Amino acid sequence: MFAGYIQAIPVSTIVNVFRRLRSDAYFYFIILLYTVFAMYVAWSSDLLPMLSHALYFGQWTKVFLFVMPTLAIAFDLFLLVHRFDRRRALAFRRVFSAKRMAGLISGVFLLGGLMFFQGSFTTIKNMLPALRGGFADDRAQADIDAWLHFGVDPWIWLHSFLGQDWIRSIIEFNYNVIWFVLCFGALFFVATSPSADRIRKRYLLLFAFVWIGCGNILAGLFLSAGPAFYGEVVGDHTRFADLVAFLSRGGGGSSAAGFQTYLWELHESGSAGFGSGISAFPSIHVGLITLNALFLNGYSKRLGIVAFAYVAVIQISSVYLGWHYAIDGYVSMVVVVAAYFALAALLKRRRTPKYPVAAAASLPVAS
Repeated sequence: MFAGYIQAIPVSTIVNVFRRLRSDAYFYFIILLYTVFAMYVAWSSDLLPMLSHALYFGQWTKVFLFVMPTLAIAFDLFLLVHRFDRRRALAFRRVFSAKRMAGLISGVFLLGGLMFFQGSFTTIKNMLPALRGGFADDRAQADIDAWLHFGVDPWIWLHSFLGQDWIRSIIEFNYNVIWFVLCFGALFFVATSPSADRIRKRYLLLFAFVWIGCGNILAGLFLSAGPAFYGEVVGDHTRFADLVAFLSRGGGGSSAAGFQTYLWELHESGSAGFGSGISAFPSIHVGLITLNALFLNGYSKRLGIVAFAYVAVIQISSVYLGWHYAIDGYVSMVVVVAAYFALAALLKRRRTPKYPVAAAASLPVAS
């Protein structure tokens, strides 16, 4: 019986994979349009050196198409075998069920497509300064930021009681590493786990919206470089000098200062690199973690409280590390929350029968 079940897995899994791939067609279409648009703009604007798709093939493939699937299967095996130590055949069947494996395989295909999505995002982000003729909005955004915070640039308040090197190191690790694991771990879970099927379409559409709507469209309309680069783009090296000096005490490429130097060198040379491109408004870091908090809150109010507290941590960190003006995060939160509820309302309206009385009358009546 057990052997017969194993033999039946491949056919049912393949059927489920094709079914899920077909249901994801809309998202592959978004990726295709986005990629073609990015390539066309680069070609028509004579900015082909900004093309960044190939930069994601190596690292993205390693992390999302090998490491994460391996960890997911290993975690499932450990959890189920540990829980059902006397029923290991059942545990094996659950881990390698047709539905679970189809979710993993189709999800890995989708993540492979997202490699082109991220390459398109980076390509457009790299091109924005050239297309806009530079960073025109830093002074205005910095002034609005100070006005909202009673005439003081908000990083000054943060550094007045958090201005220690060891605190900066912790904040940098959280901002660079923990945020990445949480955000892209959530993406991997939604893309590959059948448990997330109920929210999958909404999450993926909003994930795309954060990158395209916030990271490209709004960023291009209100292009700014952020406090760390304020002196370079505005010419006023005094306003954020103490912030830059504090950040420069951190060493290594993994520090905020190290990565900011990497980005500015690429910008000046007109080259593309992994994760390259400079734009501060609005904040993708805050936008993505807000998106995850909204979905987590829909699952559990208690976890939602923790998730929104972490949104506040990322918002504070983005200002503390000189990546963003505070308004970059504020706008991201407002835009993502509005998009979340707007999409939920739209999908609910599409599911609601147009003529509820007639629809109810057509239902079979039990005799």
